[in-house]
Amino acid sequence: MQRVLVTGALALAWIAPSGTTAAAATIAQRAPSTPRAGVAPAPAGVPSAGTASPAAGVSTLQRSLPGSTNGAIGAQTLTPTSEGPIPVPPSNEPPAGRRLSADQVLAIAAALPRMRAVHREYPGSYSGAYLKQPFRWQVSYFSRNGKKEIGQVTIDDLSGRVLEQWTGFQVAWTMARGYPGAFGRHVNALYVWLPLCALFLLPFLRRPLSLLHLDLLVLLFFSVSLAFFNHANIYASVPLSYPPLLYLLARMLALLRRRRGRAPGGLRLLIPAPWLAIAVVFLIGFRVGLNVSDGNVIDVGYAGVIGAQRIADGRPLYGSYPSNNEHGDTYGPVNYEAYVPFQQIFGGGGIWNDLPAAHAAAVFFDLLAVALLFLLGRRMRGPTLGIVLAYAWVSYPFTLFALESNSNDTLVAVLVLAALLAASYRSTFATAARGGLAALAGLTKFAPLALAPLLATHGLREFDPRSRPRQLAQFAIAFLAIGALACVPALRHDSLHTIYERTIAYQANRGSPFSVWGLYGGLGGVQLAVQIAAVVLAVVLAVIPRRDDLVGLAAACAAVLIAVQLGIEHWFYLYIPWFFPLVMLALLGALSPPAEAAADAASAAARSSLPVVAASS
Repeated sequence: MQRVLVTGALALAWIAPSGTTAAAATIAQRAPSTPRAGVAPAPAGVPSAGTASPAAGVSTLQRSLPGSTNGAIGAQTLTPTSEGPIPVPPSNEPPAGRRLSADQVLAIAAALPRMRAVHREYPGSYSGAYLKQPFRWQVSYFSRNGKKEIGQVTIDDLSGRVLEQWTGFQVAWTMARGYPGAFGRHVNALYVWLPLCALFLLPFLRRPLSLLHLDLLVLLFFSVSLAFFNHANIYASVPLSYPPLLYLLARMLALLRRRRGRAPGGLRLLIPAPWLAIAVVFLIGFRVGLNVSDGNVIDVGYAGVIGAQRIADGRPLYGSYPSNNEHGDTYGPVNYEAYVPFQQIFGGGGIWNDLPAAHAAAVFFDLLAVALLFLLGRRMRGPTLGIVLAYAWVSYPFTLFALESNSNDTLVAVLVLAALLAASYRSTFATAARGGLAALAGLTKFAPLALAPLLATHGLREFDPRSRPRQLAQFAIAFLAIGALACVPALRHDSLHTIYERTIAYQANRGSPFSVWGLYGGLGGVQLAVQIAAVVLAVVLAVIPRRDDLVGLAAACAAVLIAVQLGIEHWFYLYIPWFFPLVMLALLGALSPPAEAAADAASAAARSSLPVVAASS
């Protein structure tokens, strides 16, 4: 039965449709504009000045770059200096070095049923031809006012064959087109992904079938959604990401019940912990080697290096980012400060996909996550759990997906895990450290701010009621002091208004087809209710009686982060590492007796054997 379950899960993980589906929905809002006479406005990918910019405040070059996690901009597959499409006026004469003319490619595009449908849907719309390298043409369709690009066709110059055609949000969102390797490069290959899924499950197959196996399969179920995403089927990938999120939310809430009855009997592993420790070392080497040789740097990693360079140069941290990463300043200041050491060591040189500083930062964050999971597991349940948790991180494919993309999302996990480690100690310094780390996590990507109430009230019941206000005050003082100190590089040059507009306001107002709220539209009321529920959940879990050990804290933090992600407009697979280590801490920690109980049992066994040893001597 176990073999059937695992085999079926791995096969299901990469079921995907064939072909490419272009969506008809539109995300960008229309706005009046007057195009220049006789010249089509710049389509996605044209960095020319003086032309109308398509689609909702997104720079033209950014929107041509496939694969984004930063909202409406895409992950770079070109270098920052790559030339975009070049507009060509209507003519029967082919440009120099080309076989087809502008009129010919316009006619090819106009004959496509999908472009005819777009033209009918937008009366007065028109098209323009553009040269692309190497030996390709791009035909872009624009609404009558020229403000919005509504269709795009790529044509091979040598054969006249249509290579791509896109409508709806897939015009502006190139990350929705399923370009191979836009995120994670070769980690998406079946020969990498499926073995990782098997390795992730393997140590736990000794146990009889249990709820843990279902939990692990649900964590891998995100692979199904990713498979559809990689095939540009967004209408399948987006809805499929919600069932595992909802399931994990329910499981974390279930683990918050106070413990009753006898202690759990411990983890039963198919592979002994020492062997898993060796596997951790080998998998770390594999991950680092793959990152160095194959990883690409998406826009968020590039943004981190830009911000670090600005901090080092004493320039404003927010506003006026390069045109190829215009909205790279949408994160908290801690995100950019974390990149400063790596920018100073490795510099900011190199093409976008090969920024050494971004690679070094991503590898360092990944290694920190492994170390913190080991320390947390050892402190909670002993070294075996620490090794198992470290193994889970290095074998889970979505953590490698984030590492290969050289994103900043592992930094969020690192700061949250560090806060949990501080929460495992009972001292004034530990309380202050917990508050400071909570502030740093929240000033990285803002969502972890929702964890502040939980981290502030953790362990208060263990203190005398008269000392609880002092503990809360220590947390709050450290939270505010460290938060203020982290904001100094930004506030030296930028006003609070500028920081707010470039970060929170931008995040709140952008549209995105990568959630059910943005993909389908008309669900604003439901989305608001989900967001309010997430805030209420964060507050309620901080004050109600619940399981008060580290397992309970990890489960509560995971539940809050998942609830926050359920309500956001832009969700992506890189956010899974935010809650994944917390989920594993809660699931595996709940199956093992506390480290103190294990130590007491070992001590009792040792004492009982002393008389025997003495007699034999």
